[in-house]
Amino acid sequence: MATVAEPTNAPLGEIRTTPSRSATASSWTALGALVLRDLAVLRKHLVEFVIRVLVQPFLLCFVFLFVFPKIGQGIGGGTHPGAESDFATVLVPGVVGISIMFQGIQAVAMPLAQEFGFTREIEDRVQAPCPIWLVALSKVLSGAVQGLLSAIIVLPIASVVHAPGVHANIDLHWWVILTLLPIACVAMSSLGLLLGCSFEPRNIGLMFGFIVLPITFLGGTYYQWTRLAPVTVGSFPWLQALVLVNPLIYVNEGMRAAFTNAEHMHLYIVYPVLLAFGVAFLSLGLHRFRSRVLS
Repeated sequence: MATVAEPTNAPLGEIRTTPSRSATASSWTALGALVLRDLAVLRKHLVEFVIRVLVQPFLLCFVFLFVFPKIGQGIGGGTHPGAESDFATVLVPGVVGISIMFQGIQAVAMPLAQEFGFTREIEDRVQAPCPIWLVALSKVLSGAVQGLLSAIIVLPIASVVHAPGVHANIDLHWWVILTLLPIACVAMSSLGLLLGCSFEPRNIGLMFGFIVLPITFLGGTYYQWTRLAPVTVGSFPWLQALVLVNPLIYVNEGMRAAFTNAEHMHLYIVYPVLLAFGVAFLSLGLHRFRSRVLS
């Protein structure tokens, strides 16, 4: 183990040595400092963060759950008295899931695209005394924390934005919340890492048009995966099968299991698949990050 000399009053010719801090300890200390730095920046811009998090979920709930019932526009795919409340129960956890996804993109992908672009701020970060992959991991962890905060902010707001007579039937299942929510946040911020390392700033519009929008509309925000079975070719439910490649469908179905008693995909499918997506996104993102830094 490496040692360093320490000043001492020992007799001439005797040098007292103490063990130096290991490289692993230094790396994890640097990782913690990077995450704390991002959270300190977030605290300074907390109002902007809250506004950014709330705008889209608030508008979705306001239009679908307040405006449509007020103007007599049917929602929920049915005409029975409880259809609007059933739709609210489906939509509220959906907007929580979509806010987690967008936070992963806005907190990780967007800044990374700029840092690899004209600002070149990434060059300062990789000078930290830790491996390159830990710098990327700090981005993922800070993005996951912001995704978790967005879920905490969005759920109560989305639960109360509705017209009279429309109620989202929220029922908190804490063991699912405490286990699945962190997995979803890390998976979506890992997706943000992969996208941020794969697109140049000039191609951000392309990323939203060809990746983010399809993920959003085919991610089960406005409907349950189990309700897609009637969309068939012959007897094959092609759309229900197609959306299984979309990570957001598992996030939204998991949020329905966590926050409501609505019908949802089995959790023994949601957990392993969402974990697999998270590992795949993180592995590919770390590889892309290293390639971009060293290129």
